Amino acid sequence: MGLNGALLAIDAGNSKTDAAVLAPDGTVLGEARGGGFQPPVVGVEAAVDVLAEIVGRAWEAAGGGAAAPAFGQVAACLANADLPVEEEELAAALTARHWSRSTRVHNDTFALLRAGLDEPRGVAVVCGAGINCAGMLPDGRTARFPALGKISGDWGGGGGLAEEALWFAARAEDGRGEATALARALPGHFGLPSVYALIEALHRGRLPAERRHELTPVLFRTSAEGDLIARSLVDRLAEEVVAMAAVALGRLGLLADEAPVVLGGSVLAARHPRLDEGIAERLAAKAPKAVIRVVTAPPVLGAGLLALDAERAGPEAAARLRAHYA
Repeated sequence: MGLNGALLAIDAGNSKTDAAVLAPDGTVLGEARGGGFQPPVVGVEAAVDVLAEIVGRAWEAAGGGAAAPAFGQVAACLANADLPVEEEELAAALTARHWSRSTRVHNDTFALLRAGLDEPRGVAVVCGAGINCAGMLPDGRTARFPALGKISGDWGGGGGLAEEALWFAARAEDGRGEATALARALPGHFGLPSVYALIEALHRGRLPAERRHELTPVLFRTSAEGDLIARSLVDRLAEEVVAMAAVALGRLGLLADEAPVVLGGSVLAARHPRLDEGIAERLAAKAPKAVIRVVTAPPVLGAGLLALDAERAGPEAAARLRAHYA
């Protein structure tokens, strides 16, 4: 199959990037994976350079050879495109690469959202390293949050949960707070004798900061064993997920409708029973007709579906693309 009219789908997260070259009928012609997309760290142009290298490899895998990549549509779902002004900056940077006359940039939450929808109508909450929520309607209207952390009112995500667990464990050990099994479980995960030793190891760099994310599964295990503090953190995450979803549904006029609420990201996709039950119970109270869907398919599927939407491809194309990533 030739590459005339081929589409480009990009899902670029903080830790990895997937690019896929698609035919207008939904056939995947070529794929490539590379490193994370972090314009706040390296700058917009350097971050787009990383994308360009990955896109080039996907183009070659599709049979594009030495010709410059050229696409009928580009749908790029990008981490760190949290504000409209950032989307505009990134769209301009991608457009300057001359890959296509039609380049659409979305926050990467929209990739998860579209991957979980049969049509572009519903809300998604992603909880991995961070937490975010987005919603969309077929007429193009969207609902979203800045998702910049505490400065924009966010709570949760794997990183946030790890920090909260450490906070409670530290206070339990030194006497300022209530007793919790986290005070043993968190340092024990690293083979350390105390929370103080864990604090010192993190502060002095003997444990890299990114290893804090390993504490989130420990928190959930401690909750499952019945620890009240750990359970309270899991319950609060359920409240935060539902708060975001309910507000987004309300903004789109879907609060009283049978509308999908898509859940994804490493924390939500892990299917922790207490968290799942807490989300279901709280969502039923706020949006009784909402239908929960947990998505484990790669988010690049959602980016590809957005590209097909822009191309006005039919349901057969979407089904073919979904089958590829099943």
